[in-house]
Amino acid sequence: MTTDNIHRRSFLKQSGMLTAGLLLGPAILKAGKPNPVIFIVSGWQDINIGDIAHTPGLIALLKKQMPGASIVLWKRKASKPVEDMLAHAFPDVKILLSGLDADLLPVKEEVRSMFKEADFFIHGSGPNLVAADYLTAWHKHTGKPFGVFGITLEKPTPDNITLLRNASFIFTRETASIKVLRGAGLDGTIAFAPDATFALTIHDQAKALPFLQENKLEDKKFICVVPRLRRTPYYKQPGRTDYTPQRIADTEALNDKNKERDHAKLREAIIAYVRKTGNKVLVCPEMTYQVDIMDELLINPLPDDVKPFVLKRGYWMPDEAASVYAKAYAVLSFECHSPIIAAANGTPCFYLRQPEDTIKGQMYYDLGLTSWVFEIEKVTGADISNQLMAVVNNYPKALKDLSEAMARVNKQYTDAFKIVKKELDYK
Repeated sequence: MTTDNIHRRSFLKQSGMLTAGLLLGPAILKAGKPNPVIFIVSGWQDINIGDIAHTPGLIALLKKQMPGASIVLWKRKASKPVEDMLAHAFPDVKILLSGLDADLLPVKEEVRSMFKEADFFIHGSGPNLVAADYLTAWHKHTGKPFGVFGITLEKPTPDNITLLRNASFIFTRETASIKVLRGAGLDGTIAFAPDATFALTIHDQAKALPFLQENKLEDKKFICVVPRLRRTPYYKQPGRTDYTPQRIADTEALNDKNKERDHAKLREAIIAYVRKTGNKVLVCPEMTYQVDIMDELLINPLPDDVKPFVLKRGYWMPDEAASVYAKAYAVLSFECHSPIIAAANGTPCFYLRQPEDTIKGQMYYDLGLTSWVFEIEKVTGADISNQLMAVVNNYPKALKDLSEAMARVNKQYTDAFKIVKKELDYK
């Protein structure tokens, strides 16, 4: 960081503190605290277990790396099932919900109070700077430091860049975003810290184990597979009004063009696994809409000798998914985060990457999992099947490869938190 930037940040903090004093009362920057108050913003949507998993992953990571810190969550979107899950897993973490007024002040007093009490603000993992307005509100009304942890920034807006110039650190969840940010002229601390879902620790054995027993899914004797369309049909969600008829038509045309071709390749792997091992396959969702495409794209087209071995699961929460993935032999997914949840639970995982699924998939290459990433337009079903059979034929090697990748994840986390702790003067 240049001397000019250091002086500029100091000025912004001082001027922001003046604003905070006028609007919210005194706010004092505290250094060297053994128990800092860390305010995090996360919780983007509840129709996607990957998006849900960012939050408990980040909380678990903060607790591990900074055990003396108090953590408060400013949840972006309300969802009682998610909030109940978080409260059960982390009863000491306060969960707050509040919008912003026209001056970017939190509407609810309990969040305004956190603007005074908290020492640092962190934007959690996500597909972009989802809570840019929350970061702006914090910066405008407190002047206290903030950082970004584990996000993808493929197309940052000019406002994003202006805001991020004031960040204490920016950790992207893959290295491709670093190039984007550097190319946009950002300097300072920008580094790679994997998606916080890799730090997921929560489970729901009470739901998972009865499901596994009822369906005779034995430990390490079934695989999980996750479908996905090229473009998520968000327009089917209640309350979405941002899709024009033309945008809907374009989305459906792209999906219809590719859905059979994509999923035929995954079906080849399903067939190979069942015929080779005689074990079962669980088709499961990462997003709510995928429950409706399981039969069409993965189950109904299967040969008659394979279909009896294939089961399906409705939508679930990430803690239950984690418990099931921990028992699975492997997870094969068109979605990015089910393989991460599997990896966090010691289960080999394949990511079938579609070109529309953003640059976030670069994280798999960054972590040395190249042989388990399949660029779907460049591979055949046989390529996926052969790699799955390689795992079947040498499972200890697959577990070793995964262990080495997770060691790289943890090293990146440790290196990132050296910076976080320095910024907070954490003792």
